Amino acid sequence: MLDSIAVGVSGAQLADLLERHRIDFSAGVPCSLIEDLIATLETHPRIPYVAAVREDVAVGLAAGAWLAGRRPAVLMQNSGLGTSLNALASLSLMYGLPALLLVTWRGYLGKDAPEHILMGEISPKLLTLCGIPHRVLSADSLEADLAWAVAEMEERLQPVALLVPPGVVEMGRVHARAADQPASRATSGAPALPAAIPEPTISRRAALAAAVKPLGREPLVHANGYICRESFSLGDRPQNFYMIGSMGLASAIGLGLALARPRHHAVVFDGDGNLLMNLGILALVGARRPAKLVHCVFDNEVYGSTGNQASPSHQVRLDRLAVAAGYRTAVAVTAASEVETAMRAALASEGPHFILVKVTREEAEAPRIPFTPAAIRDRFRASVLAG
Repeated sequence: MLDSIAVGVSGAQLADLLERHRIDFSAGVPCSLIEDLIATLETHPRIPYVAAVREDVAVGLAAGAWLAGRRPAVLMQNSGLGTSLNALASLSLMYGLPALLLVTWRGYLGKDAPEHILMGEISPKLLTLCGIPHRVLSADSLEADLAWAVAEMEERLQPVALLVPPGVVEMGRVHARAADQPASRATSGAPALPAAIPEPTISRRAALAAAVKPLGREPLVHANGYICRESFSLGDRPQNFYMIGSMGLASAIGLGLALARPRHHAVVFDGDGNLLMNLGILALVGARRPAKLVHCVFDNEVYGSTGNQASPSHQVRLDRLAVAAGYRTAVAVTAASEVETAMRAALASEGPHFILVKVTREEAEAPRIPFTPAAIRDRFRASVLAG
């Protein structure tokens, strides 16, 4: 910890300014430099805060929230810049997804614990290297800095960062945090699952064809790779968000959508490799329990795009992990008719729902997505807002 902290603005004051600039969704990973702000947001009635399991997941949540019409903020320590670089580069910057990044600056002026010194030195350089506009937030120019950042992110359609040095936000205040309140221990209601891993009988393309049959205008976020390409070959729709990069973040984007629009469905087509890369999302979904989220994982037990190397899902039942995490239901299916039935049931009842579709390693010839990232973004967001 730092030896001395100057008195800055309170978390409540900063939250008021965020609301004044129409920030209406927030996600992040905690840092002591903004503990008072996070404590305020945890119980804020108009700026819901999602405690993400990783900083790149917070970036994905913000992307989903923006696509749903929100104006999001992402809170992270500057160490999280390293964790979130790929998400910022191949999701937020590539697609053009605005977000206000509040990045605490540990290692500021070389004064901190040893693990923060190097990242403190290079944080502004990392933001510059990524092409992310940034300023150093000051208590004396707080409102002007926020106004600049929000205007920049809206005009540029990209994330904009405010580096938050020690002392800008007060520390050490006591709040009645949401996490301190008694929690209801709801069970998922899912039946006990057999231990054996089901044997696949159909290709992923056949399973995808069955899964889309029950869909109408529900927004559908696709994991990157052949899931995107095979789904596109079966039939394109404006409600499809095709992930080109950012492996592992389709589920985070879908969760952001579901939390930003709680009365509307959000569907995710995920892969076993994608989910394993972001396994913490299961706990986050279980904790938030979005009633309209349908998380469908097509599991061929390999990393297909890189040469069919085995994934751990050939020994681990992902649906059992979802049950343990708190999904309301979790089913494992292997036939096309079972896929369609499971999707119809999930859309017709309160979730969150997890559908594990075991598929063969067969891959269909499928074209790359022909749209630019901006085109994917614009038509998807328009369809979401129209729904």
